[in-house]
Amino acid sequence: MAWKTLDDMDFAGKRALVRVDINVPVENGVVTDTSRIARIAATVDDIQAKGGKVILMAHFGRPKGQVVPDMSLEIIAPAVSDVLGLPVTFVSDDYAEAVAEMDDGDVLLLENLRFNAGEEKNDAAFAQELASLADIYVNDAFSAAHRAHASTEAIAKLLPACAGRLMAEELGALEKALGAPARPVVAVVGGAKVSTKLDLLGNLVGKVDHLVIGGGMANTFLAAQGINVGKSLCEHDLADTARDILAKADAAGCEIILPRDIVIAREFKANAAHETVAAADCPDDAMIFDAGPQTVDYINGVVKNAKTLIMNGPLGVFELTPFHAGTFGILDVIATQTKAGALVSVGGGGDTVAAINASGHGADFTYISTAGGAFLEWMEGKTLPGVAALG
Repeated sequence: MAWKTLDDMDFAGKRALVRVDINVPVENGVVTDTSRIARIAATVDDIQAKGGKVILMAHFGRPKGQVVPDMSLEIIAPAVSDVLGLPVTFVSDDYAEAVAEMDDGDVLLLENLRFNAGEEKNDAAFAQELASLADIYVNDAFSAAHRAHASTEAIAKLLPACAGRLMAEELGALEKALGAPARPVVAVVGGAKVSTKLDLLGNLVGKVDHLVIGGGMANTFLAAQGINVGKSLCEHDLADTARDILAKADAAGCEIILPRDIVIAREFKANAAHETVAAADCPDDAMIFDAGPQTVDYINGVVKNAKTLIMNGPLGVFELTPFHAGTFGILDVIATQTKAGALVSVGGGGDTVAAINASGHGADFTYISTAGGAFLEWMEGKTLPGVAALG
């Protein structure tokens, strides 16, 4: 790895400025999901164990350079303290004074970075202001690494810099999935629209052996081949693009797997009357809600022979019963193969994580990324500024 980790740094008596992602959901002033907070614990504990002082910095919401009281990290501070199991002091201003009073092992949480317009502008002066507080910079926020902001990019040039435990874990998992994977490699890509994942598909066809396309995206590919998709979500204007991707995949020796049979309904609701038909037999008045059992069986056969799998998106409308069957069906096999040590599996993206958790397999993947945009841009083959700055 080109970047340093916590193991390469001497934190004894040093101040560590740690960029984390604790942009968590809050309702009525209460944090409703603390999973992102829990994932920073390893880095905080390690720096403390090595005698360092921990200064946490993060963003919360989109205040756009303005002070918005409802987006103050003071709201999050109690949850951070509870989850980490240690005192966390929130500091809204006079950072230098608060840092000067820290003892080894103390933990501070600074105010929302995005209250300062310089954060999202990657402003050098704001980065210098932050850097003046510490001796070492630690980036533990892979989910913010696709943004060249003051706290992720500019600051890394001003202090000795390294990746935190979560960042290093994420980068290591992603390297195993696409950087230097064991083959065969399978990618499962779903979602509503092809237009949002053109770069992703274009990158994957040259890197994986099998590319499963599901969700509304699959409808666009079926339609591009002259197959009627009825009233299904479909980007008919991208037919030429879909055919280009199919041609590139063929030239690269990548098998694109589309639905062979489909589950259709005429109402968008749970437990709507439905039936399974061949992919080519969708009625004009019907919508495709899921991949059918023949398709799932074929995908599972491919998964059983694979060594590496990466997933970004479900096969169908998994939120509605019984249209979760296709997605859950392949997740069962992915989980089984992973637990048997036969498969390295990496999943990421909001819908993907939700589907994995809903299927009961949240602990069964090799790695699950909660990074969202950063995960997608990494899959697209793009350089992430926050990662590059650590090199």
